[in-house]
Amino acid sequence: MGQHRRRTPRRRRFLAPTLVTTALSVLTVAVVVVGTHSLTPRATAVASPATSAAVAPPVPGTPSVPAAVPVAGTEPSVSSEPDPATASAAPTPTPTPTATPAPTTAALTPADGRLGTTATAPATPEAATVGALFTGTVRPGNHFCTASVLHSTTGNLLLTAAHCIDDPSGVTFVPGYRDGKAPYGTWRVTAVHTTTGWSRGGDQDEDFAVLETAADDSGRRVEDVVGGNTLGTDEPFGTTVRLYGYPAGGEQPLLCTNTTGRQSAYQRVVDCPDYPGGTSGGPWISTATGHVVGAIGGYQQGGDTDDTSYSAYFDHTIAALYQEAATAAAS
Repeated sequence: MGQHRRRTPRRRRFLAPTLVTTALSVLTVAVVVVGTHSLTPRATAVASPATSAAVAPPVPGTPSVPAAVPVAGTEPSVSSEPDPATASAAPTPTPTPTATPAPTTAALTPADGRLGTTATAPATPEAATVGALFTGTVRPGNHFCTASVLHSTTGNLLLTAAHCIDDPSGVTFVPGYRDGKAPYGTWRVTAVHTTTGWSRGGDQDEDFAVLETAADDSGRRVEDVVGGNTLGTDEPFGTTVRLYGYPAGGEQPLLCTNTTGRQSAYQRVVDCPDYPGGTSGGPWISTATGHVVGAIGGYQQGGDTDDTSYSAYFDHTIAALYQEAATAAAS
């Protein structure tokens, strides 16, 4: 996995303790810290660690992805202190993944017509690609982070923040989750791919992860049901995005649209109020391209206040991670 040239220090303030599992003969010790946008990350061995070599994925075709359709009978029963700069040009462009974008909705505007306002996300095809991550039973109050479907030829990849998860055991993804219900079904997470910069040093500039999921009981892949968002890299910092996230204390996804800025060389920043714990991993979807260009995380693991969120900048590093995950998922 290609690394950024500059290694930034890890965040200074701890908000909650985490557990560390050490495989003495194989793995380095991984230390995970928690920002206000995460709830209960676990620190155990990464199921499918990234390597230092980028592997090209199979060349995708142009799949016909249907709009998300609720699945009958699948609903489980309910039992920040930085000085952000203004928008600026992106770093030198690097190759992007070759995935073909799945259909998404037209640009959504805030309910009151103003940028930077937060409200419950409407139930749209794009919102259906975003879901909550659960450990154990899918029920209200049991979700801990947010993830979204990444378009791929294998149709089973998700994007989230690396600090959200490093052990897939018992983790379930529920796209379009609302009020204790799984309208499109549930998918078990089977592998976690992170960079060596994150797994060895918790590099905040590489706070992103690609997850593999298993087919559901009917043999369907998650992207077959809800579609997916194409990974966008090297897009300008001054990009207007739709920011999704599931708050830990809420049962519906949040949506805010605003223009991002440049917090540092490898960090985006956006002002969207009331994004608390649980929204980590939520996608930043460009209103111009429809590509996902960020995920809540990065600096301070997403931010120390609920009103400002961060994301590691998506460039060649996440492009290579995506390629590795796509190749692994196809094998």
